[in-house]
Amino acid sequence: MNVLASYRVTHEVIEWLMVLLNGTAGVWSLLAHRNKLLRISVLSWVTAIAQIMVLAHLFSGVALASSEDLEIPKFHLLYWSAAALSVGVIYGYRNQLDNKRYLLYGFAGLFLMGLGIRSMLLGSI
Repeated sequence: MNVLASYRVTHEVIEWLMVLLNGTAGVWSLLAHRNKLLRISVLSWVTAIAQIMVLAHLFSGVALASSEDLEIPKFHLLYWSAAALSVGVIYGYRNQLDNKRYLLYGFAGLFLMGLGIRSMLLGSI
């Protein structure tokens, strides 16, 4: 497999992992808001990895676009810029919403999953 094909495959794998992990973390966090037994340390790790995957997808997209000299569809750029900014906002508000932390991470995970799905449907690279 050549390098350009591996950039594309890596980008797509990261995109699917980001969508699945954020969906899982979102649902799990919303359930953990109601049930304290679900508030285990693995949830924090899954949430952190899911949000890091947003940035990993962004960087893999930049590598793919620059390697193939692609023009990225505007909606794709919009959704991933919004996703990256959302991760920063979520991180910034985590201490202020400490008593509602699981709601924050739950809805944020579902929001990021939705942005990923929407970008795949509207304007994939």
